[in-house]
Amino acid sequence: MARGHQKIQSQQKNQKKQAEQKKKQGHDQKAAAKAALVFTCSVCRTQMPDPKTFKQHFESKHPKVPLPPELVGVEA
Repeated sequence: MARGHQKIQSQQKNQKKQAEQKKKQGHDQKAAAKAALVFTCSVCRTQMPDPKTFKQHFESKHPKVPLPPELVGVEA
């Protein structure tokens, strides 16, 4: 078991090692969020994550435009 100065050095070395591993991992929230947006509105080009949200958007924002064929069987 390390004590005193050796313990502090060991802790600093461990912190540096963990920081390097975090940088290598590269967790990018923007890229993950963008990948989740798979449906795009043909009228206003807004992106949505699922067909239910897409249908709700289409019915509320574009009521006069006919429903796209991919939303016909979706329940909102």
